[in-house]
Amino acid sequence: MNDAVQIERRGAVAILTLDRPDTRNALSGDVIDALAEFLGSANADASLGCIVLTGNGDAFSSGGNVKDMRGGDHPMFTGTPLEMQEAYRNHIQRLPRLFDRLDVPAIAAVNGHAIGAGMDLATMCDIRVASTNARFAESFLRVGLVSGDGGAWYLPRVVGYAKAIELALTCRTLDAQQALDWGLVTHVAEPDALLPTALSLAEQITAFPPKSIRLNKRLLRQSPGLPLESALDLAASFQAIIQHTKDHGEAVDALLDKRAPRYSGQ
Repeated sequence: MNDAVQIERRGAVAILTLDRPDTRNALSGDVIDALAEFLGSANADASLGCIVLTGNGDAFSSGGNVKDMRGGDHPMFTGTPLEMQEAYRNHIQRLPRLFDRLDVPAIAAVNGHAIGAGMDLATMCDIRVASTNARFAESFLRVGLVSGDGGAWYLPRVVGYAKAIELALTCRTLDAQQALDWGLVTHVAEPDALLPTALSLAEQITAFPPKSIRLNKRLLRQSPGLPLESALDLAASFQAIIQHTKDHGEAVDALLDKRAPRYSGQ
């Protein structure tokens, strides 16, 4: 993995820090490659219980690098329309696909500006916590573009269609309190309390049985796209799987014995 994303493990929690403050953590090739490499192997790591994603510097992510759009040689911004379409599929669109397949819960700790694709990246996470310094803008129209990175799929699922289209068509910037009011984030914290707030949520999540956590997330992710009967079948299947785990038995025993559970991940 390259050094564009710093990774710190704290027990079952992985803290991923976008580390290109000179570009305000723009989603350039090295950042995308580093994120894709980590996300692509996350589900296979049984010791990983939660991911916290944040940025170094005064921005969470400024989105696409505008300099690449003018006179650059990046394949997303040069070539035939077909070549550019394929470049999107093989470059930045890896991230929405990987997040959609991610069973490990992900929390975005939005430390500063989350602009364009940077805002979309935050919506790909399951939970968003904002610093009081955070600002959000779905600002693709400012450069005459559409959201090419999956934001048009993720954003309406977070805030609803009406709010999503208003954000996209006005390029309105939301401060942290407005983001909370709109349902874009669930918590707002002072800058020095942002990471502790996100880690507290991560620790609350990872206190439960690991397999149950992942299947709970997968069920919540997949159910809205299914007919009710299919969603119920999926829930019954997951329930049957979990009821055959040792941790389920331990959870029941601990509750009845009025003691703290000791989960093994089995």
